[in-house]
Amino acid sequence: MNTKTFLLSVTLVAAALVCIIFQRDATGMSDYDLGAAASFARSAAPATRMSSSSFSSSSSSFVPQQSSRCQRFGSRVFASSRGAQSQEVVGRRKFVENTGMAAAGMGAISLSSPRDAAAAKSASWERLDLPVADTVVLFDIEFTDDKNGYLVGSQGTFLRTNDGGKTWSNADLSNAIGDDEIKYRWESVSFKDNEGWAVGKPAIMVHSTDGGKSWERIPFSSQLPGDFLGVTALGDGQAETITNAGGIYRTVNAGKNWKAQVLETIDATLNRVSSSGVSGASYYSGSINSVVRDNMGQYIGVNARGNFYLTFKPGSDAWMPHNRRTIRRIVTMGVVGDDLTNSMWMTTRAGGVSFVKGDANLDEPEIDFYETSINSGGYGILDVTRRENGDLWCVGGGGKIFLSRNNGKTWTADSSGDNQPANFYKIKFYDDKRGFILGSAGVLMKFNDI
Repeated sequence: MNTKTFLLSVTLVAAALVCIIFQRDATGMSDYDLGAAASFARSAAPATRMSSSSFSSSSSSFVPQQSSRCQRFGSRVFASSRGAQSQEVVGRRKFVENTGMAAAGMGAISLSSPRDAAAAKSASWERLDLPVADTVVLFDIEFTDDKNGYLVGSQGTFLRTNDGGKTWSNADLSNAIGDDEIKYRWESVSFKDNEGWAVGKPAIMVHSTDGGKSWERIPFSSQLPGDFLGVTALGDGQAETITNAGGIYRTVNAGKNWKAQVLETIDATLNRVSSSGVSGASYYSGSINSVVRDNMGQYIGVNARGNFYLTFKPGSDAWMPHNRRTIRRIVTMGVVGDDLTNSMWMTTRAGGVSFVKGDANLDEPEIDFYETSINSGGYGILDVTRRENGDLWCVGGGGKIFLSRNNGKTWTADSSGDNQPANFYKIKFYDDKRGFILGSAGVLMKFNDI
């Protein structure tokens, strides 16, 4: 057989294989589905929501969201049969491509899919170097001005920056904790001008009046119901703190005295109103694993099992439980404005995101939400925020970041977190230029306007 005949034969074989492959694809998954399945198989970060009352940096107690394309167990991901089929088809295509290249220099056969085009996503965030272990989880960030700020998290993480967040170093807490060797899990930090507060667990609260240069420890009763979840600096010696039992306490004299703002804990409220028609309300679900305070002093919290949520208005005696109007359990809730009655959002299992309809009546057991569509691939959305220019941003499991420029009608994926081995738990903007994303594995992302 001469060379010309041999090359012609190879070319015909390659063309036949291409036809077989595309015929099989037409009867099964599309090219896009195959690419998505392979992507799920490669992912190493399961979709989880950090429970502020039960998270451990060494062992997570959350149940990852299961997808029809893969099953997640702990930190490993096992591809389902659809993922395996993806790898098989990709392997066959690679063989065809190589065969075509060998055919008398005719060039490789192009088998690109819509997934390849989708990979060209915008990247607006960069990861910063931090002096922390890759097992640290970051919980909160706060700035006193354009340059000075604080970052807190697990394993005693309490960092400071004086260049707007470009570099970070350990803050000086020697006056507050001395030689204490406990690796506190710092949950929240808040400043009003130069006065700052931070809380963590085991139960600890610290206070600063000089912009964080020095801190003092605020004593608290060992009988405090629940664990600290958050603190809000109100200025002039005033602050509010909240626990996962629903206790809200306020000081007006720099922490010397605290006054309860709620007359009963959440478990007592639920035990009293469990027959009121609130689905899932029972004595044993009287704790919250995420809570947000708006600028009006109103709170919203999700109960630990995600089957309903609660709100609190200043001047009320107790929390108000609300039914969730969705079959999927709630992951977390928050606000994207000053008042939660008209800027509440809710995320649910498997990547659902909803926003409140109009002005909500917090005295009603049910509040209407409308759902938006985000193709998160089954990863849970864990936080939502609004930038000053009106853009909505959200983050979630598996390093997912999404942007909406039309108030949540459509969302675009941002590729900045695709290669980060972390779940993103918080996103926060201070103005149009300064934004940060906090996550597990010691990951801190800084916004770069594009």
